[in-house]
Amino acid sequence: MAKSLGIFVTNPDNFRHVMGITKAAKAKGSKVKVFFTWTGTHCAKKEAEFPALCKLADDVSICLDSYGKQGYDRNDVPAGLEPSKMATQAQHGAIIEDYDCYISL
Repeated sequence: MAKSLGIFVTNPDNFRHVMGITKAAKAKGSKVKVFFTWTGTHCAKKEAEFPALCKLADDVSICLDSYGKQGYDRNDVPAGLEPSKMATQAQHGAIIEDYDCYISL
């Protein structure tokens, strides 16, 4: 298992896969960062397990611009997420640059 895994989420239909992959990677000792963008940001408001993902993964962040464009109030931080994790696409770049493996869902 890789030492670190970045998960890029653009589709809200893949949340159960995000949880499953994150659980498996953490069980093997990997560092996991998850970044939600575009319609994937719906997961933060519609998935009951989103706060659990924030606790499980080493880092979870959301593209603030996408979140706003999907109709959410940019000041309404999803449960489980720190306000500083409402971020830019630079978080996606950090995954590509800094993580051993990368998955796009």
